[in-house]
Amino acid sequence: MSDPYVHGYTPREAQRLGDQAGTLAELLHQGTNYPAGAKVLEAGCGIGAQTRFLVEGSPQARFTCLDISPESLAQAEAQANRRGWDNITFVQGDLYQPPFAPAGFDHLFVCFVLEHLTRPVEALAGLARLVKPGGSITVIEGDHGSCYFHPDGELARRAWQCLIDCQAALGGDSLIGRRVYPLMVQAGVEEVRVSPRAVYCDDSRPAWVEGFVRRTIIPMVEGVREQALETGMMRPEEWDQGIDQLHRTAAPEGSFLYTFFKGVGRAAPV
Repeated sequence: MSDPYVHGYTPREAQRLGDQAGTLAELLHQGTNYPAGAKVLEAGCGIGAQTRFLVEGSPQARFTCLDISPESLAQAEAQANRRGWDNITFVQGDLYQPPFAPAGFDHLFVCFVLEHLTRPVEALAGLARLVKPGGSITVIEGDHGSCYFHPDGELARRAWQCLIDCQAALGGDSLIGRRVYPLMVQAGVEEVRVSPRAVYCDDSRPAWVEGFVRRTIIPMVEGVREQALETGMMRPEEWDQGIDQLHRTAAPEGSFLYTFFKGVGRAAPV
């Protein structure tokens, strides 16, 4: 069983995921480190965009990376081979029915995954049961409702809303960041603590403008163009103007703010 991925599995999306992970690595992975020998499950690893930073931050841990897509796993494994990593096992499987025994891992890491699931609490609860009691569970999600930018064009806002609506039509929730705490609690995770991690970009931070606004955010919105036009959310000329307005937020007079939410908790006793 697989829930649909709103952004698709194109080479451009793979590039976007890599750019996003590289830009956000320090912000999102700060505080995520695993000891030597620890068994870590990364659920929904995709092409391995986050795997790279997990391994680099905890080179002596042992990682198992699970994903439903064989094509994405092939890319993740190719990356591991290029970098000479020998502490990763890649497994194809369903997040709702993971092919592992209960309490077989010391830690769980889930990043940018639950937003795409139709039943995120159910999925997380099942994954949490794979962690030994007291082991850490880390969940990272964004929230498209936390986005503010300048200049604030009406058509840019409508294009942004198309992204939210297209994902909702597939059963996902791009506003899930604000739900990380209750979602983790409902999944049975204990001692949950959530920290907001804000990305702010303006002309004084050119690396962030390039890596986040131009190479992550705008391509993400552009990725739903076909769905938005086919369903009549916007007309083609409106869409093009909206994308142009988003590009102005990356110009010298522009600014962009977005918030991610990182939740960390503990697996409950069996």
